[in-house]
Amino acid sequence: MKENKGFQFFPRQFGFFPYVFLVYVILPIIYLIHENTIKLLTGFLLVAIFLLTYRQLYFAAGTRKFSYWLSLQLTVIFVLSTFYSPYNLFLGFFSANFIGWYTNKKAFNRALFAFIIVELVPLMIYAFVSDIRDLLFFIPFFIVMIMSPYGVKSMMRRVELEKQLDLANEQIKMLVKREERVRIARDLHDTLGHTLSLITLKSQLVEKLSMKDPERARKEAEEIEHTSRAALKQVRELVSDMRSVTIGEALLEMREILKASNISFCYQGVSKTDNVPALTQNILGMCLREAATNIVKHSRANHCHVVIRRSKREIEIIISDDGIGFGNKNVNGNGLKGMEERLALIEGSLSLTSHNGTELSLRVPIIIKQNTEEEVLCD
Repeated sequence: MKENKGFQFFPRQFGFFPYVFLVYVILPIIYLIHENTIKLLTGFLLVAIFLLTYRQLYFAAGTRKFSYWLSLQLTVIFVLSTFYSPYNLFLGFFSANFIGWYTNKKAFNRALFAFIIVELVPLMIYAFVSDIRDLLFFIPFFIVMIMSPYGVKSMMRRVELEKQLDLANEQIKMLVKREERVRIARDLHDTLGHTLSLITLKSQLVEKLSMKDPERARKEAEEIEHTSRAALKQVRELVSDMRSVTIGEALLEMREILKASNISFCYQGVSKTDNVPALTQNILGMCLREAATNIVKHSRANHCHVVIRRSKREIEIIISDDGIGFGNKNVNGNGLKGMEERLALIEGSLSLTSHNGTELSLRVPIIIKQNTEEEVLCD
């Protein structure tokens, strides 16, 4: 069932703005008061048509009817300015605003050319029948009216870009959620899948040994208990990874993980990352967690050093260790593919080098405030 919106004088998204300019329609009405009856009635009819075009242009934006209504409005302005009062030329400010709504360059130029003719011809006629000094009064306003469509066009373009940016941000959020679901599914398969399969096999073994070898069956049952506890721990770790994490939190967790493995930790970089977008922080935080896990599992390192550099254009995180490196080993695993996929969502990049250890560099383009404060933290 469709919602009945009812009659609207102007589209609600424009708020009170369209009503403000209606005050200026009083001016042509004042100039009509001293006209004779026929000319007076014709003038009021023209003003009514002008008001109709003003309303319809708001509703016709982006459609073919927009040009028709604008042409009618320019015609009304031309007639009122030529046959009534040259001061009606100031109604051109209304049309100048709507001309700036054109997104097509050719349509914009055609409308602006027609607007200049509509404004210029009555001025030239007025120059022949009056003092040239009176004409000078109109020139500054004429120039402003000619330039204002460019300003409105620039403003409308900015509004459109902001809408596109909001849409892109929403798409990025959706992609991040989708990628996280894929990651969780992958982690469940790689960790819990094998663990649960092992528990199933051992349970079947216990069932067979319960009568033949009770002692061995008891030991197998104990192993099942240890395995199930490990599975529970893995589930908790997966759940904790699902929450949003900041760079600062990830660094603290990284320090604790390395400390538990007797790997010293040193961090150097900017002291605050509060003005880094939450999406960027979350992805970089997950990459730091993954890097810490890789160092503990594969590097055999004694020391880990993290450097964070930040500028107006990008944020860079360098993670290095003094371990065995990867040499000729295949490095497509170890979570690096998942890190690359996460960084790709925010147009980031990853590079890995091995020389007297391993160095992992994460770069993400970003626009943030410059902050030169640095912090050094070493164990």
